[in-house]
Amino acid sequence: MHASPPATLSAAPAGAPAPAVWPASTRLSATSGEGTGDEGSGDRDITVGGVSLVEAADRFGTPLYVLDEAEVRDRCRAYRAAFPDADILYAAKAFLCRAVARWVTEEGLGLDVCSAGELGLAFAAGVPAERIVLHGNAKSPEDLHTAVRLGVGLIVLDGMSEIARLAAIVPPTDRQQVMVRVAPGVQAGGHPAVRTGTDDQKFGLSITDGSAQHAVERIVGRPRLELVGLHCHIGSQIPAAGPYVAAVRRMVGLMARIHRRHGLELGRLDIGGGHAIAYRPGEQPLDPRALADRVRTELAAGCARAGLPVPRLTLEPGRAIVGPAGVAVYRVLSVKRTPGRTFVAVDGGMGDNPRPALYGVRYAPRLVGRRATAAPAPATVVGRHCEAGDILADRVPLPGDVRPGDLVAVPAAGAYHLSMASDYNLVGRPPVIAVRDGAARVLVRRESLADMSLRDVGL
Repeated sequence: MHASPPATLSAAPAGAPAPAVWPASTRLSATSGEGTGDEGSGDRDITVGGVSLVEAADRFGTPLYVLDEAEVRDRCRAYRAAFPDADILYAAKAFLCRAVARWVTEEGLGLDVCSAGELGLAFAAGVPAERIVLHGNAKSPEDLHTAVRLGVGLIVLDGMSEIARLAAIVPPTDRQQVMVRVAPGVQAGGHPAVRTGTDDQKFGLSITDGSAQHAVERIVGRPRLELVGLHCHIGSQIPAAGPYVAAVRRMVGLMARIHRRHGLELGRLDIGGGHAIAYRPGEQPLDPRALADRVRTELAAGCARAGLPVPRLTLEPGRAIVGPAGVAVYRVLSVKRTPGRTFVAVDGGMGDNPRPALYGVRYAPRLVGRRATAAPAPATVVGRHCEAGDILADRVPLPGDVRPGDLVAVPAAGAYHLSMASDYNLVGRPPVIAVRDGAARVLVRRESLADMSLRDVGL
């Protein structure tokens, strides 16, 4: 079942870019003349959070990432409203900087981190340790030592070796709360590389082969570890509630077996994240309200059948919080027309957004900042990096008169762009600016050659 965006996200005015794709604060500039308003027409400037994308590009340079603070906060509130009795953790892997950590914490969310690096940044940003959860399928000794030293609230165990390793680190007088990450055997996700709920991938311990149950036995026998619940994460970019309902059903079944064998009534159930967002007009995001209704109904019914108390839910949205709040802005460097295609090369690419190369994802870029004089025509937006696969958007409508110096904006760019970015070809990563109420400020500055050279210490 597909669902509409959260009600707290207002619709854009007539003629504006699609509200499910762009931040809710997006407006077409009233000073740039009238035009069709069609996607790809490029006949107006666009403002996000009251800030002109053209002016932001001139002030901060390109490539540039624009992050709408109010959109991030509104999406946090939408999740808290949909799940008032659950713990909502922001999945830091989607994108993390100190400002975002502060925003989500101020909105009542906790933080889900996957490394000592993410943990250290969260701690430096003032996120309370008890509201941080450490994940990871292969946690390093540094990850575990840092988590124990800082006193994180919960550690999700994903492997037998982690159980003994963590138990040896926890001081004798303490108990560390833990969950077991379970592979519930549910297939979901927009691409094989992001389907993480099945038995044939690296995440989680299988119910089918008994690994999850064996992990529980190992934990129960260790006094320094306190098993408080189970965890699963079935995939990413999931547009419907059905797979989550199936996962809850299997997780409750496992909780019932644990209760029968060990007498444990586990008080928490984490069903992960992976909630879909719209990257192009017409795509449907997952509505947290619809998800809440379906999951709560299944959880209550399953626990009643098993004679168990209903555990407290935990969710881990990341992309769904920050993805629609981000817009990437590039400048066109060249236009190459061949008999088969028009290639529009921009000053960024797979160095700041590897997702098209990794997953074949599709975006809806739009020319901004000038009135187009030609009708839209198919164009392939490519990056500047030395790879044939450096394609940001294939065969998308852009004005037929697109030329060097133009600006191209890509919406839904807040998640998994810069968090997965690299300095390939020694091209520095772009800056991130926050916009709100007509003001812009730098959150993460542009990476310079001097920054990259600091690590090169050999002669």
